[in-house]
Amino acid sequence: MRIANGMNKPITCDIFCAVIDNFGDIGVCWRLAKQLAHEHEMTVRLWVDDLLSFRRLHSAICPDMPIQYCFGVEIRLWNSSFFEAPLPKVEPARLVIEAFACELPERYVAEMVVQECKSVWINLEYLSAEEWVAGCHCLPSPHPSLLLTKYFFFPGFTPQTGGLLLERDLIARRDAFQSELHTQTAFWRTLGVPLPKSDEMRVSLFCYENIALPELFSTWKESSIPVLCLVSEGCVLSQVASFFGREHVEAGDTLQCGNLEVRVLPFIEQERYDKLLWACDINFVRGEDSCVRAQWAGKPFVWHIYPQQDNAHIDKLSTFMELYCSGLQLDVTQALNRLWEGWNIGKNGDQAASISSKQAWNEYLVHIPLLQRHARDWSQRLSGNSLVLNLLNFVQKIDRIRCLECKSDLR
Repeated sequence: MRIANGMNKPITCDIFCAVIDNFGDIGVCWRLAKQLAHEHEMTVRLWVDDLLSFRRLHSAICPDMPIQYCFGVEIRLWNSSFFEAPLPKVEPARLVIEAFACELPERYVAEMVVQECKSVWINLEYLSAEEWVAGCHCLPSPHPSLLLTKYFFFPGFTPQTGGLLLERDLIARRDAFQSELHTQTAFWRTLGVPLPKSDEMRVSLFCYENIALPELFSTWKESSIPVLCLVSEGCVLSQVASFFGREHVEAGDTLQCGNLEVRVLPFIEQERYDKLLWACDINFVRGEDSCVRAQWAGKPFVWHIYPQQDNAHIDKLSTFMELYCSGLQLDVTQALNRLWEGWNIGKNGDQAASISSKQAWNEYLVHIPLLQRHARDWSQRLSGNSLVLNLLNFVQKIDRIRCLECKSDLR
């Protein structure tokens, strides 16, 4: 699918991303930028205010270069001083994406105002399974004082929403990886991790600080089967060190306690992280980007949702669980809910919630074969709703409406 403007040239796109406190925002924007450039031949500029965080996801990024190119995407450092200082005129792209309400620079908005052919301005929202999302998806929001309109675009899990980021060949690459033992063997060797044992459970762990983690580690320590837990550098390493009675741990460390072995991996870039999710038996993930990638992995996963004040995130978790568990047997749904709720409520200091994690894990483990099939079916169900295709179709729709309005004005 090639999206073009009126002059039959590939459409241009500016994506603005403000990195807040983790890697989810830039993770989503980087995947989106690459997909637009590679699969739709678009000219993409990605404006980022924190190149150091970006570099953790892609090592080729140079934090000192205000303009650079990676994977066919132009990357620009975005900060207030850059836009306040004199600079050559920056022509806004045909498609302007304001990621997660980061607010565009005033100078850029001023350039949008004077355009003869106005940009399509999209506010890409955070992912949510809540029912109200469908009613707000694609709604216009006229600027209070300028002749500009912004449109809200909501990722989601139903056809009434914008869908999820999914590269054109991702499912095929996943299936090939999971069916080829030699490919998996080569992957584990690149990480310096031994090949899986026949009776071993392999778990990836990517989470926020969590009061329920020590209880879960204790459960795995006493497990009847070996558990190899792979923890990326920068993720709850202080908690890992505390559990094993160490002052600190770092990439390359291996820690053993009972039937639990923890291996600390270097921070894993996006492309390799997908393979880690494909290769593990169960994936603990956090936030938005890794949660979506875990669903594409087609493996059982446990989501640590981003914590919010007044436990608002628990309601969001419940609405997702209702969707995800649709069609599952009652006992499986209950086991899944108990583990996920304990993992998330425990984060807020509710010790009673974390005490039951051993029982919740053991109940969950009983249903792993069924949960494996369900995860695979779920990924297949979601794969027909591509965020990028939906976004570009919406841009075309807005352009057609504007074209008709222009013809009407000429009459």
